[in-house]
Amino acid sequence: MEDAEGPSSPVVAVANLREFFHDSMQTALRQQKVDVDAHTEHYVVNVLTMFARSDELYEATPEGVRLKPLAKMLADASDARSPQQRDTVLRRLGDVSLFIAGFFAQSFARKLVDVDYHIAMGGRAYGTLADSMRNTVRGQAYSSVFMELAQKFQRLVDVLNDVAEMSYTHTDKDILRQYEIWMKTGSPRAYNILRKLGVAPVPVAARCEH
Repeated sequence: MEDAEGPSSPVVAVANLREFFHDSMQTALRQQKVDVDAHTEHYVVNVLTMFARSDELYEATPEGVRLKPLAKMLADASDARSPQQRDTVLRRLGDVSLFIAGFFAQSFARKLVDVDYHIAMGGRAYGTLADSMRNTVRGQAYSSVFMELAQKFQRLVDVLNDVAEMSYTHTDKDILRQYEIWMKTGSPRAYNILRKLGVAPVPVAARCEH
């Protein structure tokens, strides 16, 4: 996604988008056996609802309206003129990374960077944000949420993959992509999908021993 082109995906027609994401999140959390605090779940649902509108996800740039590269967001955070401005940029970096990795993992096969890059960037952004906000009265309420997001970023990406693909049928090409995701990130979700499809994932180290 670092080329900042808008991703394409099926549009889900629902009467209440927030309610849809809330119900889907709860189903996916149960399926993935991921336990998160209710405040963290609420935060993620809000992120999904917000970014479901493309005008919230994309930004105006000299090249047009597009998704700002994560590396540019990180540079903006480093160049921030105040701790508050830095935290705002880090929060957006984490939010965008989580949303894109969760909903568009399949499309990374065509990009220069892969889903593991977004997982690493997003997890670090949330972790740094949690440490920063822990030292402020206003931020203490959010600090635990961002720390949990940082610690469980990979698992939450799996959860959002489920939310995005509940009605999705995997092709042979997608199976190869799931294997690639599992090799790069160790995703339990990708592993379980492969097993259900009759594929037995083998780590590189194990293969090299034979």
